[in-house]
Amino acid sequence: MQEKIKNLIKEALKKLEIEVQDVILEHPADVAMGDYSTNVAMVYAKKVGRNPKELAEKISDELNKNKPQDVDKIQAKNGFINFYLSKEFFVKSIEEILENKNFGKNSVFAGKKIMMEYTDPNPFKPFHIGHLMTNAIGESLSRIMEFSGAKTIRANYQGDIGPHVAKAIYGLLKFGMPGDDKSVPEKASYIGECYAKGSNLYDTDEKAKEEIDELNKKLYDKSDEKINEIYEWGKKITLEAFDEIYKMLGTSFNYYFFESIMAPVGQKLVKEYTGKIFEESEGAIVFHAEKYDPKLHTRVFINSQGLPTYETKELGLTETKFEKENPDLSIVITGKEQLEYMKVVKKAIEQIDYKMSIRMKHITHGLMRLSSGKMSSRKGNVVTGESLIRQSCAEILEKIKDRDISEEEKKEISKDAGVAALKYSILKQNIGDDIVYDSDKSISFEGDSGPYLQYSCARANSVVEKAKTENILMNFENLPEGVSSVERLLYRFPEVVERSAVEFEPHYIANYLIELSRAFNTYYGNTKIIDKEDTTSPYKLALTYAFYSVVKSGLYLLGIKVPEKM
Repeated sequence: MQEKIKNLIKEALKKLEIEVQDVILEHPADVAMGDYSTNVAMVYAKKVGRNPKELAEKISDELNKNKPQDVDKIQAKNGFINFYLSKEFFVKSIEEILENKNFGKNSVFAGKKIMMEYTDPNPFKPFHIGHLMTNAIGESLSRIMEFSGAKTIRANYQGDIGPHVAKAIYGLLKFGMPGDDKSVPEKASYIGECYAKGSNLYDTDEKAKEEIDELNKKLYDKSDEKINEIYEWGKKITLEAFDEIYKMLGTSFNYYFFESIMAPVGQKLVKEYTGKIFEESEGAIVFHAEKYDPKLHTRVFINSQGLPTYETKELGLTETKFEKENPDLSIVITGKEQLEYMKVVKKAIEQIDYKMSIRMKHITHGLMRLSSGKMSSRKGNVVTGESLIRQSCAEILEKIKDRDISEEEKKEISKDAGVAALKYSILKQNIGDDIVYDSDKSISFEGDSGPYLQYSCARANSVVEKAKTENILMNFENLPEGVSSVERLLYRFPEVVERSAVEFEPHYIANYLIELSRAFNTYYGNTKIIDKEDTTSPYKLALTYAFYSVVKSGLYLLGIKVPEKM
């Protein structure tokens, strides 16, 4: 409908001899102003030397000459042109939702292969809140890309080599190994504690710093059997702990890339292009990015000890991705603190292979803050992503403990709703914005929250189940008077999904679902949907099921499960 109205406007302007490239069409906040509205008269009035209000009236008159059947009326008001859709249009949109299993899908990325890299936790360190954020964003974008026609390949890049590993192993050597009676999460947590202690010693004890630097070299050349053994054990434990978290979050990956494998690939590239792109400097090899862009800066790719830095490993990772899958688009999702670093890496790749560089996209998210402020796994004063997930699930379980359902159902609901609370808190805002996480609001079954969306969906499902017991079937023979807010919102779902895909922004879907759910709950509170004596009840049932279908699809795109009941 959106494209149909845009083309209608363009044709009307053409007849009025006004050249136009594009038309902005919006949904007015006030439904009294129509279902669509355009400011095209105000945009072009000055160019054609006319009064905006008069031009709007003229365009409106022209539009009404060819008014399509789905549009009830077209009206000019204060320079805007408003379009009011017909009752028949809304009825047809409900029918389409019920009949079309692909409702909401689009072809924006049809035939494209997109590799999405996200989460990226480092073995030997905790799964922190930043990893939780990039996981939620990456999984949602992966699903939105698939919904928009792309073949999406999920990748997870993990730092299994480098100074942080040396610090963790130093801590294990100094403070001892955990007992065999500990669970995998407990062992992984202990490794994280040893990393924090090793990191503090590195900063405060010169002797410890020297020993950790030496240990780091041994990790690269694998020259110490005992260190190798601890390394393999610690990597296995932390990766198993991460797998448990991925299962809770509903994520799986096609590729797990590791820095230890990418390092030699990148190192080979740096050596190949030293003297052409990279330069030797005080025993190290650097890239002077400012030569190519004055806004950028110099970064070290091989340090003075001959070891590859993160930048070099990133080169190896990029080349490996394109060798393995040759994606049309390679997207990396990280925190915004890596923005400048990644710009330098991309500029280096641009000099090596320009065609590869233009198929790369870096998306950065903001920080999540609790009342304690910014958290750091380096110092040990950290609320981990894993602990936040488990806390959220436990709080939901406490809220529903007295409900008349089985303990197994309570456990399942608390897990799904706990994850939804966190994911929605992350996804409801622009990706680049910082988030102040409010636990009480996030787990609420009312208001702006993930559990509220799940509850609204479960409520609609309960109506559908009740209709089955009363043998009421959906049909469109008798229609209620007027058009509800639910109907005025449901047909917009494909537009919202497409915008989220084009702009790589899940928050459009999250905000739409909240608006739609509020409209449905108001409708539910004011309407008796299941009533054998009401001839319009079958249509109300169809509307309810259409709402359930759209919200369920929308929540899937956010990576959120829908419990059948709550």
